[in-house]
Amino acid sequence: MSEESTASLRAQRDQLARALAERTAQLKAATAEFDQFAHSISHDLRAPLRAVEGFAQILAEDYAKNLDTDGQRCVAILASGARKASLLIEDLLSLSRLCRKPFAPQIVNMNELIARSIQDLGPGAAKARFNVDALPEAWGDHSWLGAALEQLLRNAAKFSRGQEHPVIEIGGISEPERTIYHVRDNGAGFDQKYADRLFGVFQRLHSEEEFEGRGIGLAIVQRVMQRHDGKAWAEGKVGQGATFFFSLPARPAESKS
Repeated sequence: MSEESTASLRAQRDQLARALAERTAQLKAATAEFDQFAHSISHDLRAPLRAVEGFAQILAEDYAKNLDTDGQRCVAILASGARKASLLIEDLLSLSRLCRKPFAPQIVNMNELIARSIQDLGPGAAKARFNVDALPEAWGDHSWLGAALEQLLRNAAKFSRGQEHPVIEIGGISEPERTIYHVRDNGAGFDQKYADRLFGVFQRLHSEEEFEGRGIGLAIVQRVMQRHDGKAWAEGKVGQGATFFFSLPARPAESKS
């Protein structure tokens, strides 16, 4: 290869590297702006919503005898809507608080982290059987990864609790450039064509009557993976369970010693 061709390839590579760095910086700035917006708007909305819920409760308790059946129903709907909106705001604040946490990647023993996460699930997951493989170590922030694992395990326990014998499997494999983990359950599953919606904020594929929740847990998982320059995705079939995957970049060479 001629010197001219080599210089041209080098110039193209440098141009692509600059474009990627610029795009990454823009994405980080947009994410930070969204986090600030979510934090601010959530705080601003909490007070008026508390007022709405409080006055609805006063109407229900002190003036119920002055309201007909339809009036009492309207007050109940008003109070329920205000409570739901307050809970959604709390979820936004939880996501915002996560994004403001310090980020300090290190070697993480995933089996130890999984064991603690299972223990923290409480009695709601007592019926489930957890099968945990010998997991490869991860390179990431312990606190951030713990938040993602908690959401994935709670999700698996919730959607498999209707099974006579709910089983949750956790495994992982190491590849040259990344480490991939999965959490698999034998629960309700989902239609694969809607898989891209799962990780959006407040996105749900099941009704609240079927399964409680407000659609923030998997959005937290997605944000954790984005912070690690990793990826989250899912596979499932209706009535045949679901598998949630996440990948983390391999430990940087400069960190190996």
